Amino acid sequence: MRLTILALTTLLALPATAAEFQTSAGPVEVTRIGPEFEFPWAVAFLPSGDMLVTERSGRLYLMSPEGDRRRVTGVPRVWAENQGGLLDVAISPDFERSNRIYLTYAKSAGLGAAQTAVWAGTLNVIGASLNDGQDIFLQQPALNGGRHFGSRIAFAPNGDLFVTLGDRGSSDQVQDMGNHIGKVVRLRPDGRPSPENPIVPNGFRPEIWSMGHRNPQGAAIRPSDGTLWTVEHGARGGDEINRPEAGRNYGWPVISYGRHYSGGRIGEGTEKEGMEQPEYYWDPSIAPSGLAFHLGRSFPEWYGDLFVGALRDQKIVRLDVSGEEIVDSETLFEGAFGRIRDVRSGPDGNLWFVTDEPDGGVYTVTPL
Repeated sequence: MRLTILALTTLLALPATAAEFQTSAGPVEVTRIGPEFEFPWAVAFLPSGDMLVTERSGRLYLMSPEGDRRRVTGVPRVWAENQGGLLDVAISPDFERSNRIYLTYAKSAGLGAAQTAVWAGTLNVIGASLNDGQDIFLQQPALNGGRHFGSRIAFAPNGDLFVTLGDRGSSDQVQDMGNHIGKVVRLRPDGRPSPENPIVPNGFRPEIWSMGHRNPQGAAIRPSDGTLWTVEHGARGGDEINRPEAGRNYGWPVISYGRHYSGGRIGEGTEKEGMEQPEYYWDPSIAPSGLAFHLGRSFPEWYGDLFVGALRDQKIVRLDVSGEEIVDSETLFEGAFGRIRDVRSGPDGNLWFVTDEPDGGVYTVTPL
């Protein structure tokens, strides 16, 4: 059931570098950390508290919690066209031993075609460099067009990588299990298909975990049970929160709660046997990107809740998750900072987010 979003946030006057808001968890302060970034796409935290920040143009930065940053060398060459470029960054669960990180990016396949790639390498923190890197997965097939790369990484409890892959604007290929278009894949850390994936017939891609996705740009693991949650763009309406399970079909483009941008009906309606219903959906669309369960000590009232960034609506949505159900929602910071591209729960207990703007920034949310 679609819930009514409660606009509970009020902007109060503070200096330009910080702003105070009233929320359901009490008053909070939002502070910009560090310099401007050009269309940043993701932030990820190292065990030290330092963070890695990607810019879609292909730059990667190492930044301290105080905002001092250095550009990281050794980043793979990206195809920075339209929605493509350097996208997600993820820190391996065994980073303190391996120094391993993962990047997703749009990779040129020649003649105007591109594909979502997953790259793995080691980070030299002192030298701010990436070493011994290589692509461990390439979305097949490569397609023309510069949209819907998906591209979030989430780590399963056993260390597997879930990677979300968009439909690349070719919705007619999404229901085909012989490709990676509009799929979530589950990989071992070296890129091999996970043995946890469903057993599939010959000709089907063994990396596929779930199918029927349009453009999932957020993914998070709920620590209480290890389940994967994703958020994906609909067309004109029909943005969805899903809990992708092995072998399940999430409907795109056969079923949707949205409509085509022309106003025309999508597929066969909102339900079909053998296809899953979303946990939650938005109509009209908020253009979601970034997803995180908040697990920090700073906001006990929000512990275990799900936070979603919104590009078009320029806000963060908090979803109150009770068991398997989303029971309430709250709008935060609407229109105050621009397009929200990524949301993370930081190791300091605070909430963090990134804005998708030419002068974008990294922000932290702290209690007052």
